[in-house]
Amino acid sequence: MRTVVPFSTDRPKSRLADVLTPDERREFAAAMLADVLAALDGVDRDLDVTVLATDSVDVDAPVVVDDRPLTAAVNDRLDTVPTAVVMADLALATPAALETLLDSEADLAIAAGLGGGTNAFLARDAAFHVDYHGASYRDHLAIASENDLSVREVDSRLLAVDIDEPADLTEVLLHGDGAARDWLVDAGFELDVGGGRVEVVRE
Repeated sequence: MRTVVPFSTDRPKSRLADVLTPDERREFAAAMLADVLAALDGVDRDLDVTVLATDSVDVDAPVVVDDRPLTAAVNDRLDTVPTAVVMADLALATPAALETLLDSEADLAIAAGLGGGTNAFLARDAAFHVDYHGASYRDHLAIASENDLSVREVDSRLLAVDIDEPADLTEVLLHGDGAARDWLVDAGFELDVGGGRVEVVRE
């Protein structure tokens, strides 16, 4: 199954600028990408995985460079179905969570992000296309409806958590067990449970 992992090398994770330097954001983004690729590698099916990057990147997977906006770059990869698209910042993704998405026989299986984005989907009908502006999850359901596509909405906490904001780092330390969590620990981040709500602090 064709599987695309979009990855931005241009100022990745800018919303983490308050807690990470530009170099650290690049390293952390690469660690999350490694976790996503490892989760896909563990899926019990034959996947043809390609990283769709805005510039060259050194990863253990084929890389296609496309520096256009995300919507245009992904839509050009949806001419062949089935095609899955999995975002590169799903640091909690597991093979089992991804299999729930990839095993679906619906025309569109889709996993929402907590903020209304689209974190992963599997399109089995070439009539589907993406629009990543705004609340893309809602927009993608509308696109599927307009094209009379069957839809399975995949309810998965592990696929819903994309790491964009400083508060999201808590989820990685609480529930992650891969390269992204290791990177945070090595960088001096730890959980602070003293205030009633779990937060992340840096030594």
